[in-house]
Amino acid sequence: MSDDGQRAFGFSGTWKDYAPIAFTNLLLTIVTLGFYRFWGTTRTRQYLWSHTRFIDEPLEWTGTGLELFIGFLLVLLLLGAPYLFLVFGMQALIFQGHGVLAVTLALLSGFMIFYLSGVALFRMLRYRLSRTYWHGIRGGSNDKGWGYGWSYVWRNIVGSAALGLLIPWAMVSLWNDRWNKMSFGPHPFNAIALPGDVFRRFLLFYLFPIIIIVLSLVMGMIGAAFVAAGGAVPRPGEAQGVGFVLFIIMMAVAIYGALGAIALAYYSKFFRVVVGGMSLSTLQFEFDARAKDWFKLILGDIGLVIVTLGVGLIFLNYRHWKFFVTHLDATGEISLSELTQSTTAAPGQGEGLADAFDLGAI
Repeated sequence: MSDDGQRAFGFSGTWKDYAPIAFTNLLLTIVTLGFYRFWGTTRTRQYLWSHTRFIDEPLEWTGTGLELFIGFLLVLLLLGAPYLFLVFGMQALIFQGHGVLAVTLALLSGFMIFYLSGVALFRMLRYRLSRTYWHGIRGGSNDKGWGYGWSYVWRNIVGSAALGLLIPWAMVSLWNDRWNKMSFGPHPFNAIALPGDVFRRFLLFYLFPIIIIVLSLVMGMIGAAFVAAGGAVPRPGEAQGVGFVLFIIMMAVAIYGALGAIALAYYSKFFRVVVGGMSLSTLQFEFDARAKDWFKLILGDIGLVIVTLGVGLIFLNYRHWKFFVTHLDATGEISLSELTQSTTAAPGQGEGLADAFDLGAI
């Protein structure tokens, strides 16, 4: 935040200005059987970036729909065809009695998809930074992300294998690892978030199902002891039976709803911590959205989609970007005279892997 109280980041777009872009993208995507979505994504990013201000200058998106389309074709060629061959090959092996070999190939293919998901996350960030300009300066990375893919695999395995208790460590360390390989202009990003800062919030999410299971077992044991002691078990009529079923359904919905709310509260804490642990030169970033802000965003998304019978989906990218920029801030000073153009390699195609695995949000 600057000395005059103005936040470092600002967003000046309106849904009314964005609506023609959203509806045009939707119609052209339908007419072209989905192929226009690459160019539609580019139009959306051009609008969102150009209405996002950092200090004194709006951002600029320089990526193209053709880059995204080429990235999609490359993934289709390099992964789609081998995957189909592998699927039909496994079926043939099973029919020929080579079940062990078929299972081995299935496990290997699952492992490769998991590994490539990590590579996709890295390359998606690398591509977007390389196409984001501010004062004519762009970001990027010389790292291709192949090493990060292995880090993504083993950290997630370790985080999950330890009864899931190390999941916060995996998430935070992977965030740090990804951003520490990125830069903007001549300055590298520095991400030093600590997993311990989010562990208590995660522990609440982790223990909630266990508490529910223990309470259910205790109630079951109490009921069984009551019957064993000679207590009469009422025989419900049809109305009571329906009421009991409705009660069970409502309890299940309440439990899943509470679990989702706790998960969202954890993610809000996680995002504040990891963004707050980032810096660029003398700039220190922060993200001030609390759990209640995320709840409002999600409930607003659900309400918009329901009221518009699904049409409101085309506005979710706009809502999420505005939410992110509105709550993002930075403190410190940056000297324009010290900014030079990034020397990192600019990838020649879009985020095909991320698009294939549905990892991109905007």
